[in-house]
Amino acid sequence: MKDTSKGLIRSLNRRGVKADKSPPVARRTASLKEPAVCERCGAVYSGKTWRTNRRPTVDLLSRATWTVCPACTQVAEQEYFGKVRIRGAGALDNLDAIRRRIANVERRAAVTQPERRLVSEDFDGGDLEVLTTSQKLAHRIAHELVKAFGGTATYAWSSDGSLLATWRFPRK
Repeated sequence: MKDTSKGLIRSLNRRGVKADKSPPVARRTASLKEPAVCERCGAVYSGKTWRTNRRPTVDLLSRATWTVCPACTQVAEQEYFGKVRIRGAGALDNLDAIRRRIANVERRAAVTQPERRLVSEDFDGGDLEVLTTSQKLAHRIAHELVKAFGGTATYAWSSDGSLLATWRFPRK
């Protein structure tokens, strides 16, 4: 007897599912010959992932392809998929602590996924605006600011795949 429950039927229906779940920048880039080393940041591409915590051996460097990683390309082209707006009068008073927290979140994310980086930090009409290479890093930054300083975070995803996270400093 064949199992035709709804769960099995739904699991077999894969129409409309994206097979390649890599970041948009990586999808645009031609497939790389492994191993590859980024000439700007030193990240190593091996096993279909970019890593910075691997020390390249002499053998690896001798057969490596030198290229520019997708994160360095995004930063150079000022292309972002995450934006964090930091608002509130108290935010400007605590700007140094907020920037340190953002830098710590970026540094922690770069350990396992070097493709998640800050693109820029700018003042935009009295608010601090942080652009990131990924949605996840923007989400994480807003979440960590709420944990550290309080306040509220709101998230809005756009149709092009980018995230706008807004963090409001709490009123005292």
